[in-house]
Amino acid sequence: MSNRAVLEVIALDAEDAIAAQAGGADRLELVTDIAADGLTPSRETYGRIRAAVDIPLRVMLRLADGFAVGDIDALVRVAREMRAEGADEFVLGFLDADGHVDLVAVERLVAELEGCRWTFHRALDRVADRDAARKQLADLPGLDTYLTAGSANGVDEGLPTLVAEAGATRRGEPGYQPRLLVGGGLRLDHVPTLLAAGVDAFHIGGAARPSGWSAPVSPTAVRAWRTALDA
Repeated sequence: MSNRAVLEVIALDAEDAIAAQAGGADRLELVTDIAADGLTPSRETYGRIRAAVDIPLRVMLRLADGFAVGDIDALVRVAREMRAEGADEFVLGFLDADGHVDLVAVERLVAELEGCRWTFHRALDRVADRDAARKQLADLPGLDTYLTAGSANGVDEGLPTLVAEAGATRRGEPGYQPRLLVGGGLRLDHVPTLLAAGVDAFHIGGAARPSGWSAPVSPTAVRAWRTALDA
């Protein structure tokens, strides 16, 4: 089994997905409406992407900008529909008004995802107590990844937190077993420090699109990341 670092790329459509896979992406995060930081794509978009590539796909479960769950009944229906379409990996994360994990909402949604693996996304970077949040989530089935920059302000500010959390001592603590997937203002010059600390998963969005979000993913840009991670 390969132990190379995981490279996850945001894909908005099948064109993005094909380019990302060609560049060496290991997995895609599927979203729509990047202006709202990524919402749930349509079933049709999921189906087109699934038909276009053969790497794992993680589908965002989020219906509105921000980290409040909003209409949980609608979100549960969306999760059910995506599963019916064949989706089996997801991305989610919700906070309450006080900045704590909305455990009621997360648990209800996870109940719909039985047997699926999922990522708790960058809501972790906005919680009132990061360590407490991890411990709250520790026993939820299927949680295998945290997408995090270490700070709400991005990797530049969050780098010390990421290095500390990636350490072997912390990985043995409750709540620290899920993989750290680093993303959010991530740049290639961050990679050596993160790899040296033990981080083995990286998430890019804008970095895969040198011409901006109005342009598709560039396989050349993704390949540059693949090369850096493999070095």
